[in-house]
Amino acid sequence: MRGRSITTTLALAFGATTLAVFVLVGNFLYRALEQEISSQDDMSIVLAARHARRLAQEIEASKGIREHGDRITSIVLGNPGMSMEVFDPNGQLAIEHNLTSTLGMPVPASDTSILATGRSIQRVPPTARITADDIVAWHNNTGAPIRGVATDVTLRDGEMVSILIARNLSDRYELLDQYRDQLKIYGIIGVLLTTVLSYLLIRAAMRPVNDIAASAAQVTVNRLNTRIAVKRVPRELEALVTTLNAMLERMDHGFKQMSRSTADLAHDMRTPLSNMRGATEVALARTRTADEYEALLASNLEECERLSRMIENVLFLARAEHPQFVKHMRVFDAVQELTRIGEYFEGVAEDAGVRVRVTGAAMLTADLELFRRAIGNLLANALRYTPRDKEIVLDAHEIDGDVRITVSNEGEPIAHEHLERIFDRFYRVDPSRSSLPSSGSPQGSPGSTGLGLAIVRTIMELHGGTVHAESDAGGARFVLTFR
Repeated sequence: MRGRSITTTLALAFGATTLAVFVLVGNFLYRALEQEISSQDDMSIVLAARHARRLAQEIEASKGIREHGDRITSIVLGNPGMSMEVFDPNGQLAIEHNLTSTLGMPVPASDTSILATGRSIQRVPPTARITADDIVAWHNNTGAPIRGVATDVTLRDGEMVSILIARNLSDRYELLDQYRDQLKIYGIIGVLLTTVLSYLLIRAAMRPVNDIAASAAQVTVNRLNTRIAVKRVPRELEALVTTLNAMLERMDHGFKQMSRSTADLAHDMRTPLSNMRGATEVALARTRTADEYEALLASNLEECERLSRMIENVLFLARAEHPQFVKHMRVFDAVQELTRIGEYFEGVAEDAGVRVRVTGAAMLTADLELFRRAIGNLLANALRYTPRDKEIVLDAHEIDGDVRITVSNEGEPIAHEHLERIFDRFYRVDPSRSSLPSSGSPQGSPGSTGLGLAIVRTIMELHGGTVHAESDAGGARFVLTFR
């Protein structure tokens, strides 16, 4: 099943986010504009009512209301939405202006209220201050929204008249409706543009990922040395490219090592097989005595033992590399175990004319069987290269919380170029790759398979430790560090 496109998903996510932002911002702007317009209209109504009351207060008597009508109505001139009505003390309409815009305006109902579409609107007393809280809202005969304020005015002769200032809000609502429609249209256009532009930008930003994929596709079994090389890699992808290249480096190294190990294993297995075949062919060339046949069988048995040990070592290395390899850790006296291993090799050491000495003191936490195998391999290797009448020293001591086990022997120094590679599988310092008998193997068993030191390094890696070799004119030292 094909997965979802990251580019499309992110573009849609950006579009949805933009839509949500536009809705919130648009709603806020709409409400803010609506409130501002309402506040300004209310202030216009209040100011007009205050001005009209001041002008009316200057009139001597109600008879002069109509004479000063133009002066009073001039307050609402120029605003087609504003209207005014002035009622005389008898409640009769004395002055009116622009009633068509507020058709259905209320008429006087009592001494303290004005009847507006079936309900009373309280008039502001002549001595009270007119504020926005005195404004009342209603609808006219056509359903248009109206807001207005009614106030009483005391003339100079003491008579009381009423003034009603109102405003038709239909034009305001139309303006808000147009503003809302524009917000919707431009919001939709903005969301579409954001989605399209986001898709194009994300697609361009994802181009390095496609380049990485194309570069990785060039890596094959025959081209493991190929590395991912992407120009102008974004900073966020540098770690990915570095990790992939490091992985390819490890794969290349492992594949080369496996190829070398396979070739070396085939070469080393071919040697004993060739020896057995050659010896058997020579024996079958003519009739042999029983002693000669017995010697042939003994020789073939030694070669079989060498093949068996080689296969066992290869299987051990394969199992040790498995993540679920089980170790049985325990605490033991390192010097005591070194003494036991030295005693095990005592017979071989005497035959080789070499002395084995154990020194130091340390307690160690490790897998005992793996520890014995590592030290046994190092001791066998030292016996193989130690001249007669020389000494091999097994030492254990603690340094800064680490336990160091040192196997040192006198003899020819190891060349510097071989010190690191001697722990590789099937690597031998001797370029002839001969199968010399090992004086360090019990019972004179066949020589080295080229895996002993590789097994030592693997055992130390299993314990989270390290192993390294040192060499000078006095001989060689192999140091195991357990942390």
